[in-house]
Amino acid sequence: MAKRFYPAVMERGEGDVFAVWFPDFPGCVAAGRSQEEAVARGEAALANALSEAAERDAPLPAPTAFDAIVVPADADVVSYLALGASPPDPSERVNIYLPKSLIERADAVAADWGVSRSSLFGLALTRLIAGPRGFLATEVLQAKKKGRRP
Repeated sequence: MAKRFYPAVMERGEGDVFAVWFPDFPGCVAAGRSQEEAVARGEAALANALSEAAERDAPLPAPTAFDAIVVPADADVVSYLALGASPPDPSERVNIYLPKSLIERADAVAADWGVSRSSLFGLALTRLIAGPRGFLATEVLQAKKKGRRP
């Protein structure tokens, strides 16, 4: 999913600390000893806010326009900025039929790796169809060039 950008307000706090907060996500605040650290932590906080919204199946708010941001009177605003984060890609349940022996082998590998069956299948499919350099894509392109089905 494409990155979403939201306005953020950077304030100078006590003790040379910088804080970043998001008008569209009340309570989403990050701080750092430098502007760079505050921005990096702000991006992480925004990503977390997007994940929490996805977990609740809540729609993401539309970004507030910069000129519509309401800043408290006592705020020592350093800058307005737009920070981005990618919303999580939601999972979907699918039913597939596979040979029982293949499922047993997959479960054994997943257990060895300490992941779930779903995670193993997701990883395998991602690697298999990972674009022009992925195994499946390469095989399909080679077969098409030779005029045959993969």
